[in-house]
Amino acid sequence: MRLVERDLNVIWHPYTQMQTALPPIPIVSGEGACLFDENGKKYIDAVSSWWVNIHGHAHPYIAKKVAEQLNKLEHVIFAGFTHEGAVELAERLLKLLPINQKKAFYSDNGSTAIEVAIKMCLQYWHNKGEARTKILAFKNAYHGDTFGAMAVSGRSAFTAAFDSLLFEVEFIDLPTAENIESLKSQISDLKSDLACFIFEPLVQGAGGMIMYEAAHLNELMAHCRKEAVLMIDDEVFTGFGRTGKPFACNYVTEQPDIMCFSKGLTGGTMALGITTCSQQIYDAFLSDDRLKTLFHGHSFTANPIACAAALASMDLFVEPSTQENISRIEASHRQFFQKIKHHPKIKTVRQTGTIIAMEWETGNNTSYFSSLRDTLYQYFLDAGIILRPLGNIIYILPPYCITDTELNYIYSKIAQALEEI
Repeated sequence: MRLVERDLNVIWHPYTQMQTALPPIPIVSGEGACLFDENGKKYIDAVSSWWVNIHGHAHPYIAKKVAEQLNKLEHVIFAGFTHEGAVELAERLLKLLPINQKKAFYSDNGSTAIEVAIKMCLQYWHNKGEARTKILAFKNAYHGDTFGAMAVSGRSAFTAAFDSLLFEVEFIDLPTAENIESLKSQISDLKSDLACFIFEPLVQGAGGMIMYEAAHLNELMAHCRKEAVLMIDDEVFTGFGRTGKPFACNYVTEQPDIMCFSKGLTGGTMALGITTCSQQIYDAFLSDDRLKTLFHGHSFTANPIACAAALASMDLFVEPSTQENISRIEASHRQFFQKIKHHPKIKTVRQTGTIIAMEWETGNNTSYFSSLRDTLYQYFLDAGIILRPLGNIIYILPPYCITDTELNYIYSKIAQALEEI
C-alpha cells in the first residue's frame, strides 16, 4: 500500500478539511532549502515548513549535535533536576535578549510558551494581591491554538467553535500615527484592570502577514510601561532573524517584561518552547507560601535532545554567514517588491526583513477562505515550490540558506502566475 493511502487510513492533518483536501504529498528527505517526495520530485520550501526551518533541512551540524546528545542523555525530569544543555541554552539566549530578561522557563512549543506567559502575568498580580485580570491584545492577532493562546488571539474561524468559552480580552487596532493617542487613552482608562498587553512585534503572521511600524509599537509600549501594564512580546514567529534583526524587539527601545520563543529556536529540528521574563516577574513568585509557585510544567520540559538542537541552531545563527544570508534575502525581496508593486493584480505588497507578502487583488475583501488560495497553492506545487497562501495573500519566508537561483525561480513563478491566473 502506498504511503498516501496508509496516511489517509490513519491520520487527521492540521488545518485541513479532510473531506475535500487533496491527498498529502509524501516527503522522504530534505536538503538545504529543498524537500523531495517519494517520486524524487524536488520542492523549494519557500515557507520554511511553517516558518520553523531557518538553516535548511537535514543540516549536518545540527544532526551531529543531536546524535551526540542521544548517546549521552535523552531526557530527565526537570523538576528538581537540571542538565548542561538547558543551562547553557538559557545563558546564551538571555545574552542575546534585552538586558531586563533574566530567567528562562521551558515548555514544548509556541502555544505553550504563550500559555506560560499569560499565566505568569495573571499570577504576578494575584501574588501581589491586586485584581488585574484583563488582557490587552491586537485585533487579527494569532498567538496559538491552546485555550489561553486562542483567547488572546483575534476572533476568527480558528476560534469560532470556542468563542463562548474564551475569557474576555480587550482588542485594539494596530498603532498608527493617526490612532496612537486614542490607543493610549484606552489603555489609561483600563489600566487598573489590565494584567498585561500581548503583541506580535512588527508582523502579524497568521493574520495575513500584516505589518506595522516599530516607532508606533515603541510608543505604545512606553505608555504601557508608564501605566504599569506588563508586556508580553510574542517572538515565536519573528524571532531568530525573520525581521532582519535577531529579534523584532531589537527595533524598539522599550523592553518587554516577558518574551516567547519557539519555531526557529531549534532550527526547525524539533519542538521546544521558551518563555523568558524579567527579574521583577520572577521575584513575585518567590515566597515561603507555596501557593505562590508557578504551577506549570510539561513532561518534556527542557528535553536534552531539543536543547542540543537549539544550541546547534544558535551556533549557526550567530555565524557571520547567516547574517549575510539574511541581508541577501532582504535585498532580493526589496528588488522583487519594486518589480511587482504596481502590477494590476497586486493589491498591496509589504516586506519586513526576510518576509515578503503579496495581497492578490480579488475584487473582494481579503479572506482566509478565498477560493484563489487553492488555485495558487496547486499552481506553485506543480512548479515545485511550497507556498502556503493565507487566502489571497502569498508570502515568501525561506530558510536563510536558500540560493539566489532558488529565490529568483520563486519570483519568476509568482510573476508568471500574475499573468496566467
